Amino acid sequence: MKKFPRFTEYKILAIRILLVYVFYFIARVLFFVYNQNLIKVEGLYDFLRLCYHGLVFDTTTILYVNGLFILFSVLPLVSNTKKKFQKFLFWLYFATNLLAYSTNFIDFIYYRYSFNRSTRASLDTLQNESNKSLLFLNFLQNYWHVFLLFFVLSYIWILLYKRTKIHPVKEHPNFKYFAFSTANFLVIVALCIGGIRGDFKKSTRPINILDASRYITNSSQADVVLNTPFAIIRTWNTNSFKKENYMPKAEVDKLLIPIKQYHNNPQTKPNVVIFILESFGREYCGVFNKETKIPDYEGYTPFVDSLAQHSLIFTNGYANGWKSIHGVSSIIAGIPSFKDAFTSSPYPKQKIESLVSTLKSEGYDTSFFHGAPNGSMGFLGFGNILGYDHYYGKTEYNNDADFDGVWGIWDEPFFQYFSKTLTEKKQPFMATLFSVSSHEPYKVPAKYEGKFPKGKVNINQCIGYTDYALKRFFNEAKKQPWYKNTIFVLVADHGNTVAYDEYLKEFNRNTVPILFFSPDEKYKGVNDDWAQQIDIYPTLLDMIGYPKPFRSWGRSLISDKQVPPFVVKYSQNVYQFMEGNYICCFDGKKVVGFYAKEDKGMEHNLIKNVTPEMEVIAKRCKAFVQDYMERIIDKRLTTVK
Repeated sequence: MKKFPRFTEYKILAIRILLVYVFYFIARVLFFVYNQNLIKVEGLYDFLRLCYHGLVFDTTTILYVNGLFILFSVLPLVSNTKKKFQKFLFWLYFATNLLAYSTNFIDFIYYRYSFNRSTRASLDTLQNESNKSLLFLNFLQNYWHVFLLFFVLSYIWILLYKRTKIHPVKEHPNFKYFAFSTANFLVIVALCIGGIRGDFKKSTRPINILDASRYITNSSQADVVLNTPFAIIRTWNTNSFKKENYMPKAEVDKLLIPIKQYHNNPQTKPNVVIFILESFGREYCGVFNKETKIPDYEGYTPFVDSLAQHSLIFTNGYANGWKSIHGVSSIIAGIPSFKDAFTSSPYPKQKIESLVSTLKSEGYDTSFFHGAPNGSMGFLGFGNILGYDHYYGKTEYNNDADFDGVWGIWDEPFFQYFSKTLTEKKQPFMATLFSVSSHEPYKVPAKYEGKFPKGKVNINQCIGYTDYALKRFFNEAKKQPWYKNTIFVLVADHGNTVAYDEYLKEFNRNTVPILFFSPDEKYKGVNDDWAQQIDIYPTLLDMIGYPKPFRSWGRSLISDKQVPPFVVKYSQNVYQFMEGNYICCFDGKKVVGFYAKEDKGMEHNLIKNVTPEMEVIAKRCKAFVQDYMERIIDKRLTTVK
């Protein structure tokens, strides 16, 4: 029986596309192997079940990436089997596939810091780095095994592809050939469209990242179902900033009180110094873990622990984002980041009321210090939007002998530079320092090798070094005339490598220490209420007796009785709103979960037993999202009633 025209070509095309599926499966296995301590999977069957559901997301990715390759392979032409045409297909196939495939390997490592598959926003972050080549070389040096895996698998993939040879066939153009080719072309195009959407139902929207959560029993499993190129493709041109109308504006204002004004303290003008400590998660700080009861717990912050004895600390503090720039917008401007970062959105270039603008209006000199190359992390650009008077980076430090070789100036000398520069300033001043050393590649200066405990995970000795740099700063600062008239804040931008199971739990991820210290010890004690980065801005204005109204989604941690303690953040593709005794999970359309405050691992969804308290929490969550979107889009990030 004679074969249909082009039967061999279609068979070879199917094999070549099947190869992509095989290597995506291998990448999923490797992703899990590298991050198995962060993802809860109950055995081989559970993992294979997740892989099966992942086929839908792989199909979408593979068809997006191979769209041109498939198109050229099935065009109703007579030259498809020629050697030059097949060589063109070979290069097109691997140029597109290997580029997309490589992004999976990035998340073998990066996932342990972000707890999410990388998205377009992750790529945007790199745009602000001036030392991309150096960072790449450092990544290559420290994670050579990831590169090796990629190149070995790519080599095997190429060998297997070359075994799927199509020998030139002389076709005589006739009606049957073109009719059959055209019909198959249209069928394949239709199948590809359905595959890209995720199914063939006309009424169903194309699948997105959130759909991965339909197949899971634990929130972290969604990232096994997903693949990284899918996450990047689906977020490439997305803008999750859109207005919502869950309730009347009057009800929103009543629930949130977005315009704050405090009259609890006399008006004063102390200096304000804020340390935003890179990756300095709550897990690493002994004094913040006294009540966690983690077996064999070890902390790495002896100085912060001692300072906490004379400070007001919040042991249940959270980051309102997952990247460094998110920490800056949350802490300084009280603007959290949810699905998409505010700073990477179309809306950051607007007038923003913040600690910078409010304190400048009171006559403060404002400065931002970051020992990395100027502009790194997007801090210089966002600092300019906020209106900082001065920016001090690696350029201003002007001594590359103290450069760590990757990120910036080592913390100890840069903290000393910070102290010296503050001493030269006229009071009152507000200064923000963002540290750099507690970061991958997890090294300390050669002269301090062995001084700090290596600990249980790679970052621990770096935490010890930054803690020592803080000690040296305070030892020098206390000699200066401005010291006694200063409020100090210590907070992390986000967490980092996790050592203890307690901090692998979803609602313990990206927890941060929050500490307020003043030499007169006016504010002192331990508070275990919900607290978050966006609360720092209103708390400081309350402390200094700032007399005017100001916009803030956070609350004063020392006296606000109108808004109950709460935390809002975005993780696992849902808003997580923590208040009172419960945690509400809201996907933007409906509430998908309620969990008890103690159920940090999300093991018992209480959605079927909603109480009046839960209903109020859900309403406050919706109010927050509605006001957040409206104010950002309408450019009302100032005191507008």
